[in-house]
Amino acid sequence: MVIIPIILRIATSFGLYVVVQECESHVYTLFGKVMGTIDEPGLHFPISIFGPGALLVPFFGKRHVVSTALRQHYLRGQMVNSEEGTPMGVGLWYEMEVNDPVAYLFINTNPEGSLQANVASSAISTLSNLEMDKMLEDRHSLSRTVRAAVSPLSEKWGYRLGSVYIRKVFFTDQQMVHNITDKVVKRLIQVTSAMKQDGENRVGLIKSETAKEVSQKMAEAGAMRPDIVGKMLNEIGKGDPEILESTLEVMEVEKLLSSRAEISLVPREANVMFNINSSGGNGSGKPREYVEAEETRR
Repeated sequence: MVIIPIILRIATSFGLYVVVQECESHVYTLFGKVMGTIDEPGLHFPISIFGPGALLVPFFGKRHVVSTALRQHYLRGQMVNSEEGTPMGVGLWYEMEVNDPVAYLFINTNPEGSLQANVASSAISTLSNLEMDKMLEDRHSLSRTVRAAVSPLSEKWGYRLGSVYIRKVFFTDQQMVHNITDKVVKRLIQVTSAMKQDGENRVGLIKSETAKEVSQKMAEAGAMRPDIVGKMLNEIGKGDPEILESTLEVMEVEKLLSSRAEISLVPREANVMFNINSSGGNGSGKPREYVEAEETRR
């Protein structure tokens, strides 16, 4: 139990075997040259893959362990200017993974920093001088444009760019934010007033149309009334002319009374023509003709 761990430690230090984990790649170099790469997870024996030269790696070479797992980064507050000259900030989220460990190690000394710089510069060049509405609304298409601009260069440096997404677009000038908020509030008030006025206009139109229809129906009813009354009077006259005559006299007296007109009544047996003065009194405060009409009606 004591000897076996010591033997395994000595075998590992001499590079007799190696254990490769998931999302991991081992790059072997000897005398400044790349011997090869082991990227399959599991237990491996370098001497069976690279030959006897693998025994010299611990003394004259080096074994580089490169993680090929997916990495995520977020760039905050990248400054761009819209077409209107408005200063705005952009937040970029992107993914990357190593697909060529050799290029990742030896072509670029700082690949992750270079990737961040390329993503930021591509985003600035893509989003600058765009209309503000397009910058705020078309983030998906703009994200694909940024990814297409960065991917060819990133592949030369040994890593592959995954998803790129413009997560946040915001205004950096607080005074401009307040101005835009005021404009939005005023616009909302204007739209609300317009909607209210439109509703009142519609209600007024409905009321006027209803009043028009009601007046038409009332006019039609008023026009039908004389016809109906005339027919009934004709039927009464055919049946009993005296009743018709009495009815007409009563109706005539009612019309005279309701009109408050001055009436001069002369008895049939009177031989003298009276000159009736409208100012003449009878002690009741009413015109004499009105009193005589009431007595006749009684």
